[in-house]
Amino acid sequence: MTGKTEKVRRNGAAAAFIDAKLAAGRVAFPLRDLVRETGLSATAAKNQLLRLGNQIVRVSRPQQFFLAVSPEHRLVGAPPVLWWLDDYFKWLGHPYYLALQSAAGVYGSNPQALQVTQVMTDVPRREIEIGRLRIRFFVKRGIEKTATQVAPNAFAPIKVSTPEATAFDLVRYATGIGGMGRAVETLIPLLPLMRVPELKQVLDHENETATAQRLGYVVEKSGHKALAKAIRDWLPSQLFLVPLAPSNDDKASVQMNQRWRIIDNAKDLAL
Repeated sequence: MTGKTEKVRRNGAAAAFIDAKLAAGRVAFPLRDLVRETGLSATAAKNQLLRLGNQIVRVSRPQQFFLAVSPEHRLVGAPPVLWWLDDYFKWLGHPYYLALQSAAGVYGSNPQALQVTQVMTDVPRREIEIGRLRIRFFVKRGIEKTATQVAPNAFAPIKVSTPEATAFDLVRYATGIGGMGRAVETLIPLLPLMRVPELKQVLDHENETATAQRLGYVVEKSGHKALAKAIRDWLPSQLFLVPLAPSNDDKASVQMNQRWRIIDNAKDLAL
């Protein structure tokens, strides 16, 4: 009888493990945790997960990291990204933060519905697609210098760039998120949340003159004089001439701003 009981227990070990995770408010786990906590072999653990069907989804192949999908999330195909992203990167052992338009959304800036979660990390990664969810990764050298904080009122811990760092990233990565016009419309609602001391720290850590010129020009045109002054005071007195939209080769009928040494070649700005 004892042998049969043990066999039944081990046959249901994965399901019991997942139920315990969900009861504790956790939706993600690596295979190694399942193996360690249940005593199953890796092969037996995988087989049990396979039998659970749409209750379980793998984040990426061949990596052994899984999500528990509760009934309310099965139509989408996975639990919300922000519920498990921190656990995923802890397992990977790499830095990350919620970035760009996704970060701006945390602070209430949602000018357009975003169909993809944008994440900054330190090495190139393939885009992840799980059901209806998409995660796109951007790469930043020296990511550990970027100012981040834990997103307020989140279901699970999630690192997000501060409003000041988000604004800087939006300008720097504008080409990759739909152009400077899209970056600016996302950035403007962040400006009332930004503070001069934190902005100065971002400028020091990022140390990118051309991006600071572009950001300063946009901030000043938006009417936030104190923030604009902080950026101009940080910049060197002599500046090289840079285009506002680096990817736009159209130089016809453009204006040049001498204060910021900016060629305003972006035609779709909501300023």
